[in-house]
Amino acid sequence: MSLPDAVIFDLATRVLQAQDQAHTIAKLTDEHPQMSIADAYRVQDELRRRWMARGERMVGLKAGLTSKAKMQQMGVNVPSFGILSNAMARPENSAIAIDELVHPRVEAEIAFVLDKPLAGKGLTIDQVIDATAYVIPAVEVIDSRYEKFKFDLVSVTADNGSSSRYVTGGRPRDPRELDLRTVGVVIEKNGEIMATGASAAVVNHPANAILMLLDHLADRDEVLPAGSFIMTGGITEAIAVARGDSIVARFQDMGSVSFRFA
Repeated sequence: MSLPDAVIFDLATRVLQAQDQAHTIAKLTDEHPQMSIADAYRVQDELRRRWMARGERMVGLKAGLTSKAKMQQMGVNVPSFGILSNAMARPENSAIAIDELVHPRVEAEIAFVLDKPLAGKGLTIDQVIDATAYVIPAVEVIDSRYEKFKFDLVSVTADNGSSSRYVTGGRPRDPRELDLRTVGVVIEKNGEIMATGASAAVVNHPANAILMLLDHLADRDEVLPAGSFIMTGGITEAIAVARGDSIVARFQDMGSVSFRFA
């Protein structure tokens, strides 16, 4: 049974305040153990409405928990999806304010930018590639607002998949010129290698994350319009960061993404 609209509104208020004010909250299912994944996406819908009301522009979507490393790290076995707004973007080589974050962690991802719309179930990787203008290296700064970074799939989905900031860099590449299953990635923190991986860690091919996202959107009668920016999920486990840390993520044949926390 779905939660009442008034409860969804209250939960969205709670999550948004925690995001804006950088403080922790108890996971939502502590108070509402009957809360469903559908309810969690209703919270996301309300968050999107409020972001747009205050002038933010929705630029795309993200798939999260799409690698075995992330699933094991977070104790879940299915992905979640979230919304990306222009307010989350930060320039390469910039300083990200640590005081605006609660539990910041970084993960390297391959992002897709579409030049054709995509919609429906049963599509193929080739169809995703055909609709893609370019792929580009990206690093997401995730930041769960839940106490002690402990949550379940329903709660993290309502928190917009822990979305916080993202940075793109390197150089755009035509996906037809790369083997997107075998792109090697190295994450360095303060010059020390913290994690390595290959892009096949994301459900065997990053485009598969988009196919899973399309299945989710089809159930909601939604599509991916041309121009969409889609982050496909962390290739390695997420790396915790603190004030003063410098991050470099190196992507084989795609360049690197660099920034720091201040």
